[in-house]
Amino acid sequence: MSGTGFFDIPSDLQHSYLGLVGIHVEEALIPVALGLAVALPLGQLCVRFRWLYPPVLWITTVLYAIPSLAFFVFLIDYTGATRTTVMIPLTLYSLVLLVPAIVDGIRAVPQETISAATAMGLGPMRRYLQVQLPIAVPAVIAGLRVAVASSVSLVSVGALIGNQGALGNLLQDANLYHRSNLAVNSVVTTALLAVLLDIALVLLRMALTPWMPRSAGAARRAARRAAVEPAARPALEDSAV
Repeated sequence: MSGTGFFDIPSDLQHSYLGLVGIHVEEALIPVALGLAVALPLGQLCVRFRWLYPPVLWITTVLYAIPSLAFFVFLIDYTGATRTTVMIPLTLYSLVLLVPAIVDGIRAVPQETISAATAMGLGPMRRYLQVQLPIAVPAVIAGLRVAVASSVSLVSVGALIGNQGALGNLLQDANLYHRSNLAVNSVVTTALLAVLLDIALVLLRMALTPWMPRSAGAARRAARRAAVEPAARPALEDSAV
């Protein structure tokens, strides 16, 4: 053990504080990225073939209901006490959040927009990538925000199957070395990571949807203007007459 300070990490973890933070971010984001790569085409299939959505939603919900520790114990015989054992369940868990978000976002695209894209000669794939998906970005980002926060939290459970829990390993060492500051470090840093990643996703949504109001207040003001202007226009016309 190298010290007793807040950022002094026990030598048995074989990583510095920043090293653990980097591992935690990696183990949290890679499963969500893989889940998104699976959910995007799967969501489109569920929209195109409506009968497919209920069984897909049922399967992902059942997988999400499996406790993460039980999932890890089941996989450890096949993948060992490795990061893969942690990332596979987190990838599957992300599907239950991302698939409904993508399906709802695509279904919310106005039919007039889809008809216009079809009239312009866009096939199903181009229509999905160039029209439906960009319009569905706010719903997709909303699902990603929940998935990322969940993944950041669940990475810590990996500490129970070996030295694979990143910041979660500090919780075990806090009990082993009777250092409560390690537990505080783990909890505070994990929460801070979740907040920072959520802010990054909000900024990403703002960058990808410049036409949307930047805040709830701006959205309300835009709605009020839209409601007031039609009512004010006849009055202005009467006064002009």
